[in-house]
Amino acid sequence: MDSFVATRSRMPALEERIRANPSAFRMLTGERPTGLLHLGHYFGTIRERVRLQSLGVETFVVLADYQVITDRDTAASVGDNVREAVLDYLAAGLDPDRTTIFTHSAVPALNQLLLPFLSLVSEAELRRNPTVKSEQLASGRALSALMLTYPVHQAADILFCKGNLVPVGKDNLPHVELTRTIARRFNDRYGVVFPEPDALVTDTPEIPGLDGRKMSKSYGNAIALSMSPGETAATIRRTRTDNDRRITFDPEGRPGIAGLLSTAALCTGSTPEALADEIGDKGSSVLKDLAIEAVNAFLADHRARRSEFAAQPGLVDEILTAGNLRANAIADATLDEVRDHMGMAYANRQEPVLPTRPAG
Repeated sequence: MDSFVATRSRMPALEERIRANPSAFRMLTGERPTGLLHLGHYFGTIRERVRLQSLGVETFVVLADYQVITDRDTAASVGDNVREAVLDYLAAGLDPDRTTIFTHSAVPALNQLLLPFLSLVSEAELRRNPTVKSEQLASGRALSALMLTYPVHQAADILFCKGNLVPVGKDNLPHVELTRTIARRFNDRYGVVFPEPDALVTDTPEIPGLDGRKMSKSYGNAIALSMSPGETAATIRRTRTDNDRRITFDPEGRPGIAGLLSTAALCTGSTPEALADEIGDKGSSVLKDLAIEAVNAFLADHRARRSEFAAQPGLVDEILTAGNLRANAIADATLDEVRDHMGMAYANRQEPVLPTRPAG
Protein backbone atom coordinates (compact mmCIF):
# COMPACT_ATOMS: atom_id res chain seq x y z
CA MET A 1 0.00 0.00 0.00
CA ASP A 2 1.21 3.53 -0.82
CA SER A 3 2.77 5.18 2.26
CA PHE A 4 0.46 8.19 2.06
CA VAL A 5 -2.65 6.03 1.67
CA ALA A 6 -1.56 3.85 4.59
CA THR A 7 -0.97 6.92 6.76
CA ARG A 8 -4.34 8.42 5.81
CA SER A 9 -6.07 5.19 6.80
CA ARG A 10 -4.69 5.59 10.34
CA MET A 11 -5.95 9.15 10.80
CA PRO A 12 -9.40 8.39 12.31
CA ALA A 13 -7.80 6.31 15.07
CA LEU A 14 -5.14 8.96 15.70
CA GLU A 15 -7.76 11.71 15.89
CA GLU A 16 -9.69 9.63 18.40
CA ARG A 17 -6.57 9.25 20.55
CA ILE A 18 -5.94 12.99 20.42
CA ARG A 19 -9.48 13.85 21.47
CA ALA A 20 -9.46 11.25 24.24
CA ASN A 21 -6.16 12.40 25.75
CA PRO A 22 -4.78 15.60 24.17
CA SER A 23 -2.27 16.14 27.00
CA ALA A 24 -0.45 12.99 25.88
CA PHE A 25 0.65 14.76 22.70
CA ARG A 26 3.33 17.34 22.02
CA MET A 27 3.08 18.85 18.56
CA LEU A 28 5.96 20.42 16.64
CA THR A 29 5.30 22.39 13.49
CA GLY A 30 6.59 25.53 11.82
CA GLU A 31 7.95 27.09 8.66
CA ARG A 32 10.92 28.80 7.15
CA PRO A 33 10.54 32.61 7.35
CA THR A 34 11.29 33.21 3.67
CA GLY A 35 8.45 35.70 3.19
CA LEU A 36 5.06 36.79 4.45
CA LEU A 37 2.53 34.16 5.50
CA HIS A 38 -0.39 33.83 3.10
CA LEU A 39 -3.78 32.19 2.70
CA GLY A 40 -2.12 28.91 1.78
CA HIS A 41 -0.38 28.85 5.16
CA TYR A 42 -3.62 29.69 6.94
CA PHE A 43 -5.79 27.01 5.34
CA GLY A 44 -2.97 24.50 5.05
CA THR A 45 -1.41 24.64 8.53
CA ILE A 46 -2.19 27.57 10.84
CA ARG A 47 -5.88 26.79 11.22
CA GLU A 48 -4.97 23.20 12.17
CA ARG A 49 -2.49 24.40 14.81
CA VAL A 50 -5.14 26.55 16.43
CA ARG A 51 -7.57 23.61 16.46
CA LEU A 52 -5.07 21.29 18.15
CA GLN A 53 -4.03 23.98 20.63
CA SER A 54 -7.69 24.46 21.52
CA LEU A 55 -8.09 20.73 22.11
CA GLY A 56 -5.28 20.88 24.67
CA VAL A 57 -2.34 19.55 22.66
CA GLU A 58 0.95 21.08 23.83
CA THR A 59 2.14 23.05 20.80
CA PHE A 60 5.58 24.15 19.61
CA VAL A 61 6.02 26.38 16.54
CA VAL A 62 9.54 26.82 15.16
CA LEU A 63 10.46 29.69 12.88
CA ALA A 64 13.30 27.88 11.15
CA ASP A 65 15.48 30.88 10.31
CA TYR A 66 18.69 28.87 9.87
CA GLN A 67 16.93 26.76 7.27
CA VAL A 68 16.24 29.79 5.09
CA ILE A 69 19.72 29.37 3.60
CA THR A 70 19.18 25.76 2.55
CA ASP A 71 18.19 26.97 -0.91
CA ARG A 72 19.17 30.64 -1.10
CA ASP A 73 22.28 32.75 -0.73
CA THR A 74 21.05 35.39 1.69
CA ALA A 75 19.23 35.70 4.98
CA ALA A 76 18.02 39.21 4.14
CA SER A 77 14.58 40.13 5.53
CA VAL A 78 14.49 37.05 7.77
CA GLY A 79 14.14 39.16 10.93
CA ASP A 80 11.22 41.10 9.48
CA ASN A 81 9.58 37.89 8.27
CA VAL A 82 9.88 36.34 11.73
CA ARG A 83 8.15 39.30 13.36
CA GLU A 84 5.41 39.42 10.75
CA ALA A 85 4.79 35.69 11.21
CA VAL A 86 4.37 36.07 14.97
CA LEU A 87 1.73 38.76 14.42
CA ASP A 88 -0.15 36.46 12.06
CA TYR A 89 0.06 33.60 14.56
CA LEU A 90 -1.45 35.79 17.26
CA ALA A 91 -4.17 37.12 14.99
CA ALA A 92 -5.09 33.59 13.90
CA GLY A 93 -5.53 32.46 17.51
CA LEU A 94 -2.25 30.92 18.64
CA ASP A 95 -1.85 31.71 22.33
CA PRO A 96 1.76 32.16 23.57
CA ASP A 97 0.63 30.96 27.01
CA ARG A 98 -0.25 27.59 25.45
CA THR A 99 2.02 27.54 22.39
CA THR A 100 5.81 27.90 22.47
CA ILE A 101 6.92 30.08 19.55
CA PHE A 102 10.69 30.12 19.04
CA THR A 103 13.43 30.64 16.45
CA HIS A 104 15.74 27.86 15.33
CA SER A 105 18.92 29.93 15.58
CA ALA A 106 18.27 30.79 19.25
CA VAL A 107 18.47 27.16 20.45
CA PRO A 108 22.10 25.94 20.20
CA ALA A 109 21.48 22.59 21.92
CA LEU A 110 18.92 21.71 19.25
CA ASN A 111 21.60 21.95 16.59
CA GLN A 112 24.00 19.78 18.60
CA LEU A 113 21.62 16.89 18.07
CA LEU A 114 22.57 16.95 14.38
CA LEU A 115 25.90 15.17 14.95
CA PRO A 116 24.57 11.97 16.51
CA PHE A 117 21.55 12.06 14.20
CA LEU A 118 23.72 12.33 11.09
CA SER A 119 25.57 9.20 12.17
CA LEU A 120 22.29 7.27 11.99
CA VAL A 121 21.43 7.89 8.33
CA SER A 122 23.19 7.23 5.05
CA GLU A 123 23.85 9.59 2.17
CA ALA A 124 21.65 7.42 -0.03
CA GLU A 125 18.71 7.80 2.36
CA LEU A 126 19.08 11.57 2.31
CA ARG A 127 19.33 11.73 -1.47
CA ARG A 128 16.09 9.74 -1.77
CA ASN A 129 14.16 12.37 0.17
CA PRO A 130 11.66 14.05 -2.21
CA THR A 131 12.50 17.59 -1.01
CA VAL A 132 16.22 17.01 -1.57
CA LYS A 133 15.62 15.44 -4.98
CA SER A 134 13.29 18.19 -6.18
CA GLU A 135 15.66 20.92 -5.01
CA GLN A 136 18.58 19.29 -6.77
CA LEU A 137 16.62 19.12 -10.01
CA ALA A 138 15.25 22.67 -9.73
CA SER A 139 18.41 24.46 -8.67
CA GLY A 140 20.63 23.47 -11.56
CA ARG A 141 23.66 23.72 -9.29
CA ALA A 142 25.62 21.58 -6.87
CA LEU A 143 23.62 20.33 -3.92
CA SER A 144 24.80 22.02 -0.73
CA ALA A 145 25.56 19.93 2.35
CA LEU A 146 22.94 21.96 4.21
CA MET A 147 20.22 21.03 1.74
CA LEU A 148 21.34 17.40 1.69
CA THR A 149 21.01 17.23 5.48
CA TYR A 150 17.81 19.29 5.61
CA PRO A 151 15.67 16.25 6.56
CA VAL A 152 17.95 15.62 9.56
CA HIS A 153 17.58 19.25 10.65
CA GLN A 154 13.84 18.74 10.61
CA ALA A 155 14.23 15.58 12.68
CA ALA A 156 16.20 17.56 15.27
CA ASP A 157 13.46 20.22 15.30
CA ILE A 158 10.88 17.56 16.10
CA LEU A 159 12.84 15.41 18.52
CA PHE A 160 14.59 18.06 20.63
CA CYS A 161 11.28 18.62 22.44
CA LYS A 162 10.30 14.95 22.10
CA GLY A 163 7.49 15.91 19.77
CA ASN A 164 5.18 13.00 19.02
CA LEU A 165 2.70 14.67 16.68
CA VAL A 166 3.55 16.46 13.42
CA PRO A 167 0.81 17.86 11.13
CA VAL A 168 1.98 17.44 7.53
CA GLY A 169 0.81 17.41 3.96
CA LYS A 170 1.61 14.66 1.50
CA ASP A 171 4.87 16.30 0.35
CA ASN A 172 6.33 16.41 3.88
CA LEU A 173 5.34 12.93 5.00
CA PRO A 174 8.80 11.49 4.11
CA HIS A 175 10.38 13.92 6.61
CA VAL A 176 8.31 12.47 9.44
CA GLU A 177 9.09 8.93 8.29
CA LEU A 178 12.83 9.69 8.39
CA THR A 179 12.41 11.28 11.83
CA ARG A 180 10.78 8.06 13.03
CA THR A 181 13.70 6.11 11.59
CA ILE A 182 16.25 8.33 13.37
CA ALA A 183 14.41 8.05 16.69
CA ARG A 184 14.17 4.28 16.39
CA ARG A 185 17.84 3.85 15.45
CA PHE A 186 19.02 6.10 18.29
CA ASN A 187 16.86 4.23 20.79
CA ASP A 188 18.10 0.85 19.52
CA ARG A 189 21.75 1.91 19.67
CA TYR A 190 21.90 3.97 22.87
CA GLY A 191 18.72 3.33 24.85
CA VAL A 192 15.25 4.82 24.67
CA VAL A 193 15.19 8.63 24.64
CA PHE A 194 12.91 9.67 21.79
CA PRO A 195 9.31 8.93 20.79
CA GLU A 196 8.56 7.91 17.22
CA PRO A 197 6.28 10.80 16.16
CA ASP A 198 2.98 10.31 14.41
CA ALA A 199 2.25 12.22 11.23
CA LEU A 200 -1.14 13.91 11.31
CA VAL A 201 -2.31 14.23 7.71
CA THR A 202 -5.30 16.50 7.41
CA ASP A 203 -7.99 16.69 4.74
CA THR A 204 -6.83 20.14 3.63
CA PRO A 205 -6.10 19.97 -0.12
CA GLU A 206 -3.19 21.67 -1.80
CA ILE A 207 -4.04 25.36 -1.81
CA PRO A 208 -3.94 26.79 -5.33
CA GLY A 209 -2.57 30.25 -5.96
CA LEU A 210 -4.18 32.93 -8.09
CA ASP A 211 -2.55 31.52 -11.22
CA GLY A 212 -3.68 27.96 -10.54
CA ARG A 213 -0.29 26.71 -9.38
CA LYS A 214 0.36 25.85 -5.72
CA MET A 215 0.13 29.03 -3.64
CA SER A 216 3.73 30.03 -2.97
CA LYS A 217 5.69 33.12 -1.99
CA SER A 218 8.23 32.31 -4.71
CA TYR A 219 5.57 32.23 -7.45
CA GLY A 220 4.15 35.62 -6.50
CA ASN A 221 0.63 34.16 -6.69
CA ALA A 222 -0.28 34.44 -3.02
CA ILE A 223 -2.45 36.73 -0.92
CA ALA A 224 -0.49 37.59 2.21
CA LEU A 225 -2.44 37.60 5.47
CA SER A 226 -0.95 41.02 6.24
CA MET A 227 -2.14 42.69 3.02
CA SER A 228 -4.51 45.63 3.23
CA PRO A 229 -7.90 45.40 1.46
CA GLY A 230 -6.54 47.63 -1.30
CA GLU A 231 -3.41 45.52 -1.77
CA THR A 232 -5.57 42.41 -1.89
CA ALA A 233 -7.79 43.94 -4.58
CA ALA A 234 -4.79 45.01 -6.67
CA THR A 235 -3.22 41.56 -6.43
CA ILE A 236 -6.41 39.81 -7.51
CA ARG A 237 -7.05 42.22 -10.37
CA ARG A 238 -3.57 41.47 -11.77
CA THR A 239 -4.43 37.79 -12.15
CA ARG A 240 -4.27 36.68 -15.79
CA THR A 241 -7.51 35.18 -17.06
CA ASP A 242 -8.86 34.73 -20.62
CA ASN A 243 -11.45 36.19 -23.00
CA ASP A 244 -14.15 33.56 -22.52
CA ARG A 245 -16.98 35.26 -20.63
CA ARG A 246 -18.48 31.96 -19.52
CA ILE A 247 -16.89 31.10 -16.15
CA THR A 248 -16.08 27.42 -15.71
CA PHE A 249 -13.88 25.53 -13.27
CA ASP A 250 -11.15 24.00 -15.42
CA PRO A 251 -7.81 23.87 -13.53
CA GLU A 252 -5.89 22.50 -16.50
CA GLY A 253 -7.33 24.62 -19.28
CA ARG A 254 -8.11 27.84 -17.37
CA PRO A 255 -5.65 28.04 -14.45
CA GLY A 256 -6.19 31.73 -13.66
CA ILE A 257 -9.98 31.36 -13.57
CA ALA A 258 -9.64 28.18 -11.50
CA GLY A 259 -7.27 29.86 -9.04
CA LEU A 260 -9.68 32.74 -8.45
CA LEU A 261 -12.63 30.38 -8.04
CA SER A 262 -10.70 28.19 -5.59
CA THR A 263 -9.60 31.18 -3.52
CA ALA A 264 -13.11 32.59 -3.32
CA ALA A 265 -14.53 29.16 -2.50
CA LEU A 266 -12.13 28.65 0.41
CA CYS A 267 -13.03 32.03 1.86
CA THR A 268 -16.80 31.57 1.51
CA GLY A 269 -17.11 27.88 2.33
CA SER A 270 -18.56 27.20 -1.12
CA THR A 271 -17.15 25.14 -4.00
CA PRO A 272 -15.44 26.40 -7.17
CA GLU A 273 -18.08 24.71 -9.30
CA ALA A 274 -20.96 26.38 -7.45
CA LEU A 275 -19.37 29.81 -7.77
CA ALA A 276 -18.73 29.27 -11.47
CA ASP A 277 -22.42 28.43 -12.00
CA GLU A 278 -23.41 31.49 -9.99
CA ILE A 279 -21.33 33.83 -12.15
CA GLY A 280 -22.23 32.13 -15.42
CA ASP A 281 -21.42 34.29 -18.44
CA LYS A 282 -20.79 37.55 -16.52
CA GLY A 283 -17.06 37.36 -17.20
CA SER A 284 -13.78 37.47 -15.33
CA SER A 285 -14.23 41.01 -14.00
CA VAL A 286 -17.25 39.87 -11.98
CA LEU A 287 -15.27 36.84 -10.81
CA LYS A 288 -12.45 39.11 -9.64
CA ASP A 289 -14.90 41.34 -7.79
CA LEU A 290 -16.37 38.26 -6.10
CA ALA A 291 -12.90 37.01 -5.11
CA ILE A 292 -11.91 40.44 -3.73
CA GLU A 293 -15.08 40.66 -1.65
CA ALA A 294 -14.70 37.08 -0.39
CA VAL A 295 -11.05 37.42 0.65
CA ASN A 296 -11.45 40.83 2.27
CA ALA A 297 -14.51 39.69 4.22
CA PHE A 298 -12.74 36.54 5.37
CA LEU A 299 -9.59 38.40 6.50
CA ALA A 300 -11.36 41.38 8.10
CA ASP A 301 -11.28 40.01 11.66
CA HIS A 302 -7.74 38.68 11.25
CA ARG A 303 -6.55 42.09 10.09
CA ALA A 304 -8.27 43.87 12.96
CA ARG A 305 -6.69 41.59 15.56
CA ARG A 306 -3.33 41.84 13.82
CA SER A 307 -3.43 45.63 13.96
CA GLU A 308 -4.16 45.51 17.68
CA PHE A 309 -1.17 43.25 18.34
CA ALA A 310 1.11 45.28 16.06
CA ALA A 311 0.26 48.42 18.06
CA GLN A 312 1.71 46.91 21.26
CA PRO A 313 5.42 47.87 21.43
CA GLY A 314 7.71 45.04 22.41
CA LEU A 315 5.02 42.34 22.27
CA VAL A 316 6.69 40.24 19.58
CA ASP A 317 10.07 40.47 21.33
CA GLU A 318 8.50 39.36 24.61
CA ILE A 319 6.86 36.35 22.98
CA LEU A 320 10.04 35.29 21.20
CA THR A 321 12.16 35.79 24.32
CA ALA A 322 9.83 33.64 26.41
CA GLY A 323 9.55 31.00 23.69
CA ASN A 324 13.29 30.86 23.12
CA LEU A 325 13.96 30.52 26.86
CA ARG A 326 11.55 27.61 27.15
CA ALA A 327 12.85 25.92 24.00
CA ASN A 328 16.43 26.27 25.27
CA ALA A 329 15.60 24.72 28.64
CA ILE A 330 13.96 21.74 26.94
CA ALA A 331 16.76 21.36 24.38
CA ASP A 332 19.44 21.51 27.08
CA ALA A 333 17.67 18.79 29.07
CA THR A 334 17.28 16.60 25.98
CA LEU A 335 20.93 17.05 25.01
CA ASP A 336 22.04 16.12 28.53
CA GLU A 337 19.94 12.97 28.28
CA VAL A 338 21.44 12.15 24.88
CA ARG A 339 24.98 12.58 26.23
CA ASP A 340 24.19 10.37 29.21
CA HIS A 341 22.88 7.60 26.96
CA MET A 342 25.87 7.91 24.63
CA GLY A 343 28.33 7.71 27.53
CA MET A 344 29.55 11.27 27.01
CA ALA A 345 28.57 12.78 30.37
CA TYR A 346 32.11 13.12 31.69
CA ALA A 347 31.52 15.71 34.39
CA ASN A 348 28.92 18.07 35.70
CA ARG A 349 28.49 20.72 33.06
CA GLN A 350 28.72 24.16 34.62
CA GLU A 351 29.49 27.64 33.41
CA PRO A 352 33.27 27.86 32.81
CA VAL A 353 35.35 29.92 35.21
CA LEU A 354 37.86 31.99 33.26
CA PRO A 355 41.38 32.11 34.74
CA THR A 356 42.46 35.44 36.17
CA ARG A 357 45.24 37.26 34.41
CA PRO A 358 48.52 37.41 36.42
CA ALA A 359 49.29 40.81 37.86
CA GLY A 360 51.95 42.78 36.08
